[in-house]
Amino acid sequence: MPELGKYAAEVMAAYGVSLALLAAIVLLSLRKGRRARAELAQTEQSLGKARKDG
Repeated sequence: MPELGKYAAEVMAAYGVSLALLAAIVLLSLRKGRRARAELAQTEQSLGKARKDG
């Protein structure tokens, strides 16, 4: 770890906030992707039923 001098606390806090925000972006993206895939599957299923009924 490099010597950060008198600003070590501020630098480490900035690293921590940055890592937390990146983790949040990744988790939210994964959750949104799962939701979109589920919605797409439901839409495809309902379209398939509509075509069979039509």
